[in-house]
Amino acid sequence: MALLAEQLPRWFNSIKFSNFIKAAQITKRSTRPGKTLSNGFSSQALLSPDNCFLHWGIKTYKTSSLWNSFQTANSNRQENSSEQSTLLPSVSEKPERIPSLESELFLEELDDLPSLSPMQSISEEEAIQIVAHPLLPLSSFTLGDYIDHSETLQQLVQLGVDLSKIERHLDVANFLLRLDFEKDIKQILLFLKDLGLEDSHLGPFLTKNYTIFSEDLENLKTRVAYLQSKHFSKTDIARMVRNAPFLLSFSVERLDNRLGFFQKELELSVKKTRDLVVRLPRLLTGSLEPVKENMKVYHLELGFKHNEIQHMVTRVPKMLTANKRKLTETFDYVHNVMKIPHHIIVKFPQVFNTRVFKIKERHLFLVYLGKAQYDPAKPNYVSLDKVVSIPDEVFCKEIAKTSVNDFEKFLKTL
Repeated sequence: MALLAEQLPRWFNSIKFSNFIKAAQITKRSTRPGKTLSNGFSSQALLSPDNCFLHWGIKTYKTSSLWNSFQTANSNRQENSSEQSTLLPSVSEKPERIPSLESELFLEELDDLPSLSPMQSISEEEAIQIVAHPLLPLSSFTLGDYIDHSETLQQLVQLGVDLSKIERHLDVANFLLRLDFEKDIKQILLFLKDLGLEDSHLGPFLTKNYTIFSEDLENLKTRVAYLQSKHFSKTDIARMVRNAPFLLSFSVERLDNRLGFFQKELELSVKKTRDLVVRLPRLLTGSLEPVKENMKVYHLELGFKHNEIQHMVTRVPKMLTANKRKLTETFDYVHNVMKIPHHIIVKFPQVFNTRVFKIKERHLFLVYLGKAQYDPAKPNYVSLDKVVSIPDEVFCKEIAKTSVNDFEKFLKTL
């Protein structure tokens, strides 16, 4: 009776083990190696909110914890077996073995199972059903590794956004990975399209002002409404936003202060102030320090009067943001070497947008030909505007009255 009580648990365990193996056998028959159990996953679900740069928080099982639990269970099993060894019969007293019908049948079924091989041929229908997803990197230093897993990045690339420039900013790269295209990006794109930006402009715009996706749409509309209240046309606003992508990221107060600064500092009318920022909208978004410094340079160092400065900057707005060293070098050569007075320079302020060595080459060539005459009051004078603005072919033909080859030969002697 005691022997039967001892064997019954073993018999029940064999039945349970048999049922478990049969279930595994059915699973192996229904699923072949290489097939995926799901059609895909969302990159948003894989993105950890507390990640580091381009780090996607994939939940994985730790092998070390599983191994430790296995070792613990194994050691416990060995301890139990050592403790029960005193209760087991001696070697001479071999217990009578009761055969199990279920276990015998199960072993026979295992022998009959066909062996599965990775090289086993499959039908075309089964091959079509196999889905192979690219592995998702846990972390990366480039957004390109996540394009296949992110609809947002795919749409941005199609728009022409240069991700290689955005990924240099770590916080922005992680920010883009968290965005949903339909919820967070689409409405901004529609707003920009309504504003007048064409499809070809969206890519360069978003590459520079990628932070616009963090702006509230109502705030963006409010800033556009402010510009419209200052009588900027829709075409003017579209041009300003295209050439100065960060314009819409400025609050209404900052935009108003910038417009007031240029109107007051240059003593311009409302219309001339508006025309100035339309031609060079980055005046509203850039630093004001270079502008203030250049105004002092023109007046104190170069000797221009206030009305002359006003006239020049309305003709060539870039003079307000030009490099100070370039300004002084250009003025020094034109005024002191070429002997051109202030009032003539004021009429042709484009000279400050021309490289000094180009002015030098053409002036020396005209001196070589005996045609370096820039005073309008004298005959056969040469317009300073043509000296600095026209191509070499036109300069040689109309001003120097010679060929381009002669001009190039002369340059080699310098």
